[in-house]
Amino acid sequence: MINSLKLCVATSNQGKINEYKALLNIAGLVILTPKMLGVEQEASENGATFVENALIKAREMNKKTGLPALADDSGLCVKALGGAPGIYSARYGGELCTDDNQRCQLLLREMENISDRKAYFTCAIALALPDGTEKTFEGRLSGIIARQMRGNYGFGYDPIFYLPSIDRHIAELSLAEKDKLSHRAQAAKQVKKYLRNLMGQHDLP
Repeated sequence: MINSLKLCVATSNQGKINEYKALLNIAGLVILTPKMLGVEQEASENGATFVENALIKAREMNKKTGLPALADDSGLCVKALGGAPGIYSARYGGELCTDDNQRCQLLLREMENISDRKAYFTCAIALALPDGTEKTFEGRLSGIIARQMRGNYGFGYDPIFYLPSIDRHIAELSLAEKDKLSHRAQAAKQVKKYLRNLMGQHDLP
């Protein structure tokens, strides 16, 4: 049984870091970041899928730190745009869009005259362990692209993603509320179960 485990979460996004600290709340689990370990992130996200990109980043951090490493690749897929922005969600708009707000505004403009606004968030999480073991986990959250931005929480495309089932935008949800239903939460729930088993905490919920 492993009483404690150090896990490097391969991201510099503080929003993601905060979510993982809440989602992977396991006794004995110490979450570290590349910055805390003095390691640069240099992996090129050149995979063709979310899973491939997550694995690329997790492998790099595992190799550089010698620690179990977790990485994710997530994004927004819009039906009317053929699945775009997809794996390019974080780089949508290229140099013309330098922050989340600009990317949201660009997407709203592209969807302005489109009636079919179905979309989904997807998240692929990869774990790379020092013994060579690799595991992947996926989650998805369906909704629609709203007509305007709303809410002050979250990050990325949360302000324009509307959930009809609860009549709210994701950015209107607190972190605790978001962690009950988000695509990242769904995938992280599977990761949490796997890590608990790894740490010998089989009898815990």
